[in-house]
Amino acid sequence: MTNYIPTIGIEVHVELKTNTKIFSPSTNGYGQMANSLINPIDLGYPGTLPTVNKEVVNLAIKAAKILNCNIRHEMHFDRKNYFYPDNPKNFQITQSRTPIGYDGYVEIEVGGQKKKIEIEEMHIEEDTCKSTHRGNKTLLDFNRAGVPLIEIVTKPCISSSTEAKLYLEKLKELLFYCDVSDCKMEEGSMRCDANISIMPKGSKEFGTRAEIKNVNSFSALQRAIEYEIDRQIEIVEEGGKVVQETRLWDDGLKETR
Repeated sequence: MTNYIPTIGIEVHVELKTNTKIFSPSTNGYGQMANSLINPIDLGYPGTLPTVNKEVVNLAIKAAKILNCNIRHEMHFDRKNYFYPDNPKNFQITQSRTPIGYDGYVEIEVGGQKKKIEIEEMHIEEDTCKSTHRGNKTLLDFNRAGVPLIEIVTKPCISSSTEAKLYLEKLKELLFYCDVSDCKMEEGSMRCDANISIMPKGSKEFGTRAEIKNVNSFSALQRAIEYEIDRQIEIVEEGGKVVQETRLWDDGLKETR
């Protein structure tokens, strides 16, 4: 690894601590009977009109301020179109071009030295419903559909798994302290994705990245990053090329695939 520099960017989805969902009056709750906290807006019925929850915007501004972000005073929502059973409208309402917060940072301490982990942007969006796969069937629970999220995206400025873990621990501490979210990873209130690439020392061009999705603990993310760095180095050392792809972390087998 001494001949290569890892480059890591992290995306974190955080569920906001509101009483109701982002665009509907349904209760924002966890652990209730499947499909009991829903209405026609959550199910994407034709003709329904979403109305933004003011408290979602208030909490997003609070989060952006505590993460040292600039606040965008004029914003709008966009449609991110994709076709998958967890999204009955066939689009997700998000902020693509006008994220509510941008150019922020979280300060961590690594080996006695302070480092700012730069935040590219922080935007508001709605969650999708929960899919549970059983054999050749998939069950859908729409209680989570429309739950308000903020997505916090760093710049590719993290250079080790240790820095990544310290950043996530600090981020969780800040968001929990300001009462934006309960940050319970075991309940999906905080979910992490990591984009990882390597480049030879002295190079100014980033390598091809792989994205590790939905890791459910900070220590697991640290292990996933370390494995992925070693995997990419091995590919390059053997004369191959890293393929841009989405991978998952299997904590039992201690590998990405």
